[in-house]
Amino acid sequence: MSSPNRSRRFDLIAFDWDGTLFDSTAIIVRSIQEAVRDVGGAVPTDQAAAYVIGMALPQALAHAAPDVPPEKYPELGNRYRFHYLQHQDDLCLFDGVLPLLSDLRARGHLLAVATGKSRRGLDEALHSVQLKGVFDSSRTADETAGKPHPLMLQELMAEFDVAPGRLLMIGDTTHDLQMAQSAGCASVGVSYGAHEPTAFDVLSPLHVAHSVPELHAWLLSNA
Repeated sequence: MSSPNRSRRFDLIAFDWDGTLFDSTAIIVRSIQEAVRDVGGAVPTDQAAAYVIGMALPQALAHAAPDVPPEKYPELGNRYRFHYLQHQDDLCLFDGVLPLLSDLRARGHLLAVATGKSRRGLDEALHSVQLKGVFDSSRTADETAGKPHPLMLQELMAEFDVAPGRLLMIGDTTHDLQMAQSAGCASVGVSYGAHEPTAFDVLSPLHVAHSVPELHAWLLSNA
């Protein structure tokens, strides 16, 4: 059980992964486009491919390639994974993420990941020595409902006995912010990921950060 600490506003801070902590947006976009091309679909624009980031993979690919017939979805998914894995070693955390997470842990916040990645994909990313023990829990799209459904956050709140008002969701897409809103939780958007920050306005985030250092400073002053 988490005992609310009134010296901080949020007991649990949940982060999206791709485009929020992990610098992977461009590679995901290219992998989606190449996969659609491989199965003979109309290749989505950069904007259309970026829009689906954060969704569960089958839902994301179906949305990005509406002309691809459902019977080709397994092949589409396999081609996406093929192209993504070609660049997996190119991926890295955004500069400043590790000090940010370290400072939040030092302040006593519980930290979690709520991502559209698969469990296997997230566990591979978290295998880094630098990230061992940093996160208290995580939820992935293949083990619970995908974004923007609120179940990921509801499960995390139940796990730690944290009320909605004591959880903050941080993400780079409208899917992240919609999930938080549906769960009754506050959110912070980041503008350096997949979605244009103007789309965040109707979802009323507490703040939109334009860099990791700005996010870090805001959290230390407001979380």
